[in-house]
Amino acid sequence: MSMSKTRLLSIVVPLFNESASFEAFHASLVAVLEKSIEMPYEILYCNDGSWDDTLKKLTAAAHEHPNIRIISLSRNFGKELATTAGIHEARGNAVLTLDADGQHPVELIPEFVSRWLAGSKVVIGIRTANQKEGIVKRYGSKLFYGLFSRITGMKLSAGLSDFRLIDRAVQQDFIRMTERNRITRGLVEWLGYPREYIKFKAHPRLAGDATYSIRKLSKLAIDSAVSLSISPLYITAYMGAFVLPVSILLGLGMLIDTLTNDPLHLHITGSAYVVVLLLFLIGILLISQGIIGLYLSHIHSETQNRPLYIIDKDSSLGIE
Repeated sequence: MSMSKTRLLSIVVPLFNESASFEAFHASLVAVLEKSIEMPYEILYCNDGSWDDTLKKLTAAAHEHPNIRIISLSRNFGKELATTAGIHEARGNAVLTLDADGQHPVELIPEFVSRWLAGSKVVIGIRTANQKEGIVKRYGSKLFYGLFSRITGMKLSAGLSDFRLIDRAVQQDFIRMTERNRITRGLVEWLGYPREYIKFKAHPRLAGDATYSIRKLSKLAIDSAVSLSISPLYITAYMGAFVLPVSILLGLGMLIDTLTNDPLHLHITGSAYVVVLLLFLIGILLISQGIIGLYLSHIHSETQNRPLYIIDKDSSLGIE
């Protein structure tokens, strides 16, 4: 028996209202695994509180394929925590995560596994193109990753996806991380293991529209930056370093204007300078309070010590 056959591969797939596309996705996934993966595998479908027929179809698929396990969360906790639940419950020597909308090309899974068998502990899919992606999302993604890299000090390239494979050693370290406001790819990056990359062109969605709106993506970006870095706390210090010399220059300008009898005929009174300066300082103060509020909200969330997610064991299969 080859070394690969003594290992188990875990496939983690979070789902939220994917009833319309599930059957086509599941068929394509199983076809690739049966044909191209020469090792035992398990598929962990993580139902993130879907209210359509997703769970019903998952259960039917599990009765046909004994290597399918279902993690059914008690409500919608969000994709990041659904993915986290799957990674926590995975039993494999390697854990591969991908989306159920069909955009991640399942035909590349053998390449991920091959890189892992060759010694890579983290293999990450890089999206080079995405059909029907709007300009806002495309350039917003580049802006997010650029700012994220600067704020956190971690290099995240545009196009990084949740289509990735991690070794069991990485999984065990990932399990130790307890953040609630999380971005999985950022946490894996923080762990620091050497990474390999596989580029891919995203397929069109099998059905429906993307569930991540601009608002949700913006919230994810803010939560990620706050949870993985303290740099935003220093923004107010930088602003203060800017306000001080501006205030001094304004004061000197007012003094010179008074001493030289307004040579430029601006006719700006001292009270006008004071009003503008006060408005500027109030703006800085409000921004400062907002940033502090973000960190306090995260501290509040962490100190509540609630579980990251709740598994409804009555509707789950293969979960102890």
